[in-house]
Amino acid sequence: MRVVPVAIGLMVSYLSAYSFPLQYLQKRFGTTTRVIASFAFLLQLLLYTGVVLYAPALALEATTGISMSVSVISLGLVCTFYSTIGGIKAVLITDVFQSLLMLIAVIMVIATAAVDTGSLARIWQIAREGSRLEFNNISLDPTVRHTWWSLTIGGFFTYLSLYSVNQVQVQRMLTLRNVKAAQHALWWSWPMASIMSLTLSFTGLAIYAKYHNCDPLKEGKISSYDQLMPLYVMDMLSNYPGVPGLFIAGIFSAGLSTISATVNSLAAVILEDYIKPLWRIRKKELSATTSIIISKLLAVAVGGACLAVAFLAQYLGGLLQAALTIFGVIGGPMLGLYTLGMFLPSCNQRGALTGFILSLMFSLWIGFGQPKPPISELHVSTDGCETNKTTIMWYYGSDKELAYTNSQYGYQ
Repeated sequence: MRVVPVAIGLMVSYLSAYSFPLQYLQKRFGTTTRVIASFAFLLQLLLYTGVVLYAPALALEATTGISMSVSVISLGLVCTFYSTIGGIKAVLITDVFQSLLMLIAVIMVIATAAVDTGSLARIWQIAREGSRLEFNNISLDPTVRHTWWSLTIGGFFTYLSLYSVNQVQVQRMLTLRNVKAAQHALWWSWPMASIMSLTLSFTGLAIYAKYHNCDPLKEGKISSYDQLMPLYVMDMLSNYPGVPGLFIAGIFSAGLSTISATVNSLAAVILEDYIKPLWRIRKKELSATTSIIISKLLAVAVGGACLAVAFLAQYLGGLLQAALTIFGVIGGPMLGLYTLGMFLPSCNQRGALTGFILSLMFSLWIGFGQPKPPISELHVSTDGCETNKTTIMWYYGSDKELAYTNSQYGYQ
């Protein structure tokens, strides 16, 4: 996987002459290719942002009981407001603080789980005994959900598309002073992102260690496994004033960080790919001031659209799987289109569009349409759940009248 940053750096160098990756498609193939690819990009980010906006609202509902609708609307409005007013600079500054909050939140989860179980080694042992660790599955069966091949090859191309031709990432890199600085930033992001991914993965093991004998979903404490982490925080940290709030801030930070960057990127793409061309048809050019005003209005409109999509995210299944599916079915064909333009100079617009549209249709069918093989679920237990039991004892009192006592107790 060490070749990923190098490949990314090469693509960044190639696209460095353009403020938007989609500008390259227009230069290489034509305006039609750019418009169609732009529409696919807008669809991808709108769907993904809806999922991201729904996730913290779900966490807040599980921990505080606040309605999910209120949470979605509040989060969306706040994020849209500061993204619209502050622009990309506000996005980058808030990302730094939000990343710190996210890291603190996951470290708290791991630390409390280690104290509860006895050690980090005990967490690992419980996960291994529950068959939650699997590193040697090299099956070539395409119906198996997670194998070494699917994670390595699929992960490589997923992150390659995210870090090289995605407008959200490119827009961040363009804030750096030159291409060399952007390449260095990408090199540094590789170990940092790896550390965060490993930490989050171990967080999942820590939560499993807590609930391995009492599955909260089967017990009825939660309605979705996406609510496991906030449930864990309330179970373990609710006695510490302010700590659950800090955790919720970390969860919200993850959503705000992504949504703010997405709102700015979508507004910029709509302005460049749709508004400005329509203005040129009228033989006029947008002034800098007018462009800024329109961009801010577009950010507000995009924020509203993301709010609408967030209410549909609950029907997409698990949040992580939904996010990866969205990036896979649209990001894959997009990456293929850019790669085609870079390495096959003989390919023209007709061939590129034909391949892109067919691959996009096939990917959408694979991701959302076709019947999927059943996913084998690992065993979960409720043997260790605490249960209230009432015992009634009837007896004759001293006055010879029938009386009773009752007791309630819990057991594991």
